[in-house]
Amino acid sequence: MKLDLLYEFQPKVGPYSEPFPKGQKRAEQQTYAEALEEIRLADRLGFQTAWVVEHHFREGRSAAPCNETILGALSQVTENIRLGFGVVLLPSGFQHPVRVAEKVATVDVLSGGRVEWGSGRSTPNEQLAFNVPADDRSRAMWREAFEFVIAAWTNERLQWKSETIDFPARFITPRPYQDPHPPAWLAAASKQSAYNAGKLGLGLLSFALMQPVEKMAEQINTYREGQADCDQPLPKFKNDRVGAYTLVHCTDDLDEAERYGLWDSVKWWYQNLAEFTLEWELAHLPAHEKEKVFPLLEPTIKGEIDIDKYTEQDMIIVGTPEECLEKILRYEAAGVDQLLCYSQFGTLPHEKVMRSLELLGTRVIPELEKRGHRIDYDALFKGA
Repeated sequence: MKLDLLYEFQPKVGPYSEPFPKGQKRAEQQTYAEALEEIRLADRLGFQTAWVVEHHFREGRSAAPCNETILGALSQVTENIRLGFGVVLLPSGFQHPVRVAEKVATVDVLSGGRVEWGSGRSTPNEQLAFNVPADDRSRAMWREAFEFVIAAWTNERLQWKSETIDFPARFITPRPYQDPHPPAWLAAASKQSAYNAGKLGLGLLSFALMQPVEKMAEQINTYREGQADCDQPLPKFKNDRVGAYTLVHCTDDLDEAERYGLWDSVKWWYQNLAEFTLEWELAHLPAHEKEKVFPLLEPTIKGEIDIDKYTEQDMIIVGTPEECLEKILRYEAAGVDQLLCYSQFGTLPHEKVMRSLELLGTRVIPELEKRGHRIDYDALFKGA
């Protein structure tokens, strides 16, 4: 297994912060400065990929609407770590797919071929603001935009005519550094989406935040079934890697970590996620789906968060290097190739996040490397 990082650029705005706009502005500026320093350290420590989200309007949770800008900056201050779009929102209401092709290819050129390209459809909070349907219609829009981007990268000139995209013949530049294009991934939250990702020949981006590792293993098995049924990948080549993300914090001393707010940060993160799901996800589900989902979220929304449950079932990875390694190996056994460590969450102090990365890089990554990999990463990126 490889260790990655995932960044939402979550501002540390709390009840004692200065009021908006000063408190928010300063928190945003702080999280950008800290995140770039953390990722530069991760580059030196041997982390595989730094993934950056594209989120819009996520109050308190994310200040990263332009991941191409962030990754472009990282391309100039890192040397080895790969740079992941995690993800680009593809339905054409968000942005014309030719802009996606241009932006992602530019970062690939700037980084010397280090880009991983994830894509997705987003949630109603963002979809409705950009006039993207908050239902299954966005699935077809995602697919057409995806096909457009691949065509833009692999054809000298491109012309496109459909109900949603009307694009005259034009020369597209730049071309990606990687030939024929960066590896492609799909964010998937359900078994059906996981199967679809496999069937289309895309890497799977999943999460363990609300499900035990055993449940995630079932989803990965479904993804592998889709991969086995993949006759013609949607991109120009198949990517069969599985990436999963969860909260990760490695510490010298769990008692000290409790004093600097580790468990409060975990609780805040889960409660914020539940509140967002209630406001935006459940509001657009059919009534029978709401009845199934809401009882699972209700305790978390109320702040009744069972930390022991999350740690015992390894939905989060927290502990000393030895404890973290033990939990990470369960993800490896479940079929995860790359674990996306979400390390900058809640109000964790920057210096403690840096120490967590240092412990993972010096005490955990070497142990993982000794075990070898299902994938020959050197061969995978050879010639990039």
